[in-house]
Amino acid sequence: VSSHKKCEGQVLHRSKRGWVWNQFFVIEEYTGPDPVLVGRLHSDVDSGNGNIKYILSGEGAGTIFVIDDKTGNIHATKTLDREEQAQYTLTAQAVDRDTNKPLEPPSEFIVKVQDINDNPPEFLHGPYYARVPEMSNVGTSVMQVTATDADDPTYGNSARLVYSILQGQPYFSVEPQTGIIRTALPNMDREARQEYDVVIQAKDMGGHMGGLSGTTEVKITLTDVNDNPPKFPQSVYSMSVSEDKVPGEEVGRLKAKDPDLGDNGLVNYRLIDGDGLSMFELSTDSETREAVIKLKKSVDFETKRSYTLKVEGSNPHVDPQFLAWGPYKDEATIKISVEDADEPPVFVAPSYTFEVEENAPEGTLVGRVHAKDTDVANNPVRYMIPRYTDVEQFFSVNSEDGMITTTRPLDREAQAWHNISVSATEIGGHHQDTKVRVNIKVKDVNDNSPEFATNNEVLMCETVAPGKVIETVSAVDKDEMAHRQHFTFSLAPEVAHNHNFSLKDNRDSTASIFVLRKGFSRLTQDVYNLPIEINDNGFPAMSSTNTLTIRVCSCDSKNTILSCNVEPYVLPAGLSTGALIAILACIVILLVVLFVALRRQKKEPLIVFEEEDIRENIITYDDEGGGEEDTEAFDIATLQNPDGANGFLPRKDIKPELQYPIRPGSGRPAANSVDVDDFIKTRIAEADSDPTAPPYDSIQIYGYEGRGSLAGSLSSLESVTTESDLDYDYLQSWGPRFKKLADLYGTKDCSINDGDDGEDS
Repeated sequence: VSSHKKCEGQVLHRSKRGWVWNQFFVIEEYTGPDPVLVGRLHSDVDSGNGNIKYILSGEGAGTIFVIDDKTGNIHATKTLDREEQAQYTLTAQAVDRDTNKPLEPPSEFIVKVQDINDNPPEFLHGPYYARVPEMSNVGTSVMQVTATDADDPTYGNSARLVYSILQGQPYFSVEPQTGIIRTALPNMDREARQEYDVVIQAKDMGGHMGGLSGTTEVKITLTDVNDNPPKFPQSVYSMSVSEDKVPGEEVGRLKAKDPDLGDNGLVNYRLIDGDGLSMFELSTDSETREAVIKLKKSVDFETKRSYTLKVEGSNPHVDPQFLAWGPYKDEATIKISVEDADEPPVFVAPSYTFEVEENAPEGTLVGRVHAKDTDVANNPVRYMIPRYTDVEQFFSVNSEDGMITTTRPLDREAQAWHNISVSATEIGGHHQDTKVRVNIKVKDVNDNSPEFATNNEVLMCETVAPGKVIETVSAVDKDEMAHRQHFTFSLAPEVAHNHNFSLKDNRDSTASIFVLRKGFSRLTQDVYNLPIEINDNGFPAMSSTNTLTIRVCSCDSKNTILSCNVEPYVLPAGLSTGALIAILACIVILLVVLFVALRRQKKEPLIVFEEEDIRENIITYDDEGGGEEDTEAFDIATLQNPDGANGFLPRKDIKPELQYPIRPGSGRPAANSVDVDDFIKTRIAEADSDPTAPPYDSIQIYGYEGRGSLAGSLSSLESVTTESDLDYDYLQSWGPRFKKLADLYGTKDCSINDGDDGEDS
């Protein structure tokens, strides 16, 4: 309320203005047919005669708000939205319509847009994702969701929100005022269900009827805790292993199930009991997390056929909160059976050493090897000697009992030890064999005579003094010398009483040679042969006579040897240069002669064919040849035409004047009375005396037809030339078909016996 002063000197009076409030209200979202009357302005000055004009200015004046300049009624021409603009500030003024002079000072007022519930609650950050451990207590907070409402929170209940759960019971609940989601069920198990889709609703108007609502989705995942102990699917596992498996090989696997995740589901395994603890070991596969049972030592079916193991699987990471749910481990029993494998036989001894005397006769027993089949079947065993270990086949083995015998006498001096193998194979097995080493020592027999250790000549000076030792001889023996065995030496009986040399046995397996006389002369005798008998005193004793060669040499005064005339003995040892040259020269001459001889052999064929028959070539080989296999002078024309013997072919191995003689007897045929032997001899004699005949063996043509047959000729032509006693008149009675024959032969005709008729027909 403002005062209106009267300036006429009178007492001031307060006068009322037409608008007594400074605030108007208009409801938002009004959708009526007419503009909304916001309010009315009225001035006391206005007497109603229309002289006053109302003017509106400010926010939205003239567009949103219009005023009737006569009545002062203000209308809103548009629908207002409080959420866009909650209030408008306007200024009203009354002026004189004619002069536009203000009749009142301007007055400011506010138009407020009154809220209605036209905005639903919204969850601006949805959808939400939350995690909560499984097995959490009831009421455990999961997360808080918050919705916003654009309506006026200070006016009415349009923005008062209430939260409720539409989907997710009975597992979760939500606090109505705060939007905090909590667990609602005890013992929620991740292993049973891990994820939940929860729908939360926010409703305004305090949740009452007619309120607007909005929803959001919350995906809640249960996180894992170690609330499950490991568990073996079976309490007893059966496995098997063959006895031929080697340590380190896998026997079997097992795995305990733990539905927990990650470290919570980790299982450690260990062997805790059983009679197989020393035979088997356990490891864990890093990828599959399985317990792997492996062979630690070789098993033997024949010794023990089954083993038992007890395995424990436990969680290394235990949650103290759930200790009472334990124990977090489980046990399983493994029964391992050993399978029989067909194993090769086993020899009783790892190797054998036998002895056999040398020179023992064939079939001498050396020793016996023995192998057993270790399998339950206990099959019989067969033996053999692999030939590559006894290449020369000195020994044989009995295939059934393993007895090794010699196949021939052995010689210790050639080979003192024989190292062979014997293999054993079981009958009916998988042909697996086992080999054993057999070392055979050949025992020595005194079967070799002693002989000189060296065969050097003894060189002696012509001027040697009697009694001088010119040589000390020693001996060797291929046999083994027994203990206390030694060599004894003596002169052979035929020279025992010679006057030149004597021998003294030194009793240490050596002997000294003495000179008995003086006056040796190289010119008289330059070499002396002294036979010496050596005995080895073995059992049986062996002796031999060895000749010691003593050569007389010329020496100077100091007994230094000057010459021993040893050249003839040196020459055979090595050829001189002259002899080698002579031998080489002889070889060269022989080669030249051989070359010339070969060149002369390459002669042209003996017979010159005037025309070569391409179909019947005979290949010529430049061999020395002759005899039956020689094809050089083969008369091919004889094969082509038997009468070709009459047409003489030119030859190169005889003189021209003897070229074409007439073969004696070639024109006359042999008499029919001649025997075939005589005929052939005659032809051979002709060929031998014929200068045109080939000088080698060749084919001869004998046109001999024999003496003729006793049956005579069957020719009908010949029969008409002879006087026939047959009467052919009976052919007349044979019918018309034989009438022609009867006419020919039944009647005698002289013209048939003409002399030339036989040749013409």
